[in-house]
Amino acid sequence: MRTLLCWVLLLAATIAHPQTDTAHWRIPGPVDLFTTDDLGGLYVLRGNDLFLYDRNGWQPARNSFNTFGPISAVSAYASLKPMIFSRDQGQLALLDNTLSIRGNTMNLARSGHPWVELACTGVQDRLWLFNGRDLTLVRVDGMLNVQASSGRLDQVLGFTPQPTYMEEADDRLYLVDPGNGVLVFDLFGTFIRTLPITGAQRVQVRQGAVWHVQQGRLVRYDLRSFGSEVVPWPEGNDSLAVLDARIEHGRLYRLTAEGMLVDGITR
Repeated sequence: MRTLLCWVLLLAATIAHPQTDTAHWRIPGPVDLFTTDDLGGLYVLRGNDLFLYDRNGWQPARNSFNTFGPISAVSAYASLKPMIFSRDQGQLALLDNTLSIRGNTMNLARSGHPWVELACTGVQDRLWLFNGRDLTLVRVDGMLNVQASSGRLDQVLGFTPQPTYMEEADDRLYLVDPGNGVLVFDLFGTFIRTLPITGAQRVQVRQGAVWHVQQGRLVRYDLRSFGSEVVPWPEGNDSLAVLDARIEHGRLYRLTAEGMLVDGITR
């Protein structure tokens, strides 16, 4: 009964309309990283080649970014408006639904944002940047003008954060620090709380819960009750070595050493 309840909650958190179909498809590896958008679009990165798949496995777009620099993050807050970020080159680019660059590649240092280590997209076409030297979070517009700033996080938090990932959801920014927890900020960069989720490299926030993979297991942290529970994989194969997972629009996306596994979520 507990397992059934977990998957009913998962279903409710990932679809806007009832789904009656199922899907089971895979993408062979290697896969360096992946993300999803709110329509179930899957973005898969191999080297500097980015692939877009719809929720049923059709591949409508692909692009190579060999002159961009090593891609360290792909963010897709809004459907079909992904962003790519190169930490080594200090630049980012906004893409369209064909994975072509919209406008020009943005050089962060030349725009007054050197030492950016993390970047992600957010509501109203805003971007979040984490400056690793100054230990600050800034929220910027599409022209990289600062809209909000956190100030030095070591002074705010009382320790030096070492984040690996960040994501905006439900008017909050979630900054993942594996050693200290998930740090939560409002859209003005004001620190709110630390969630006791340690050891995770990435998270996904959907309708009141923080989903993450720890030691190959899917864990759900409830933002209302502040409790955690392990949610078994749909087929019950807990021995599968899952590296990362996301849930989106009636699909469960799992990254393994062999590639991507995609499954439909049904009751």
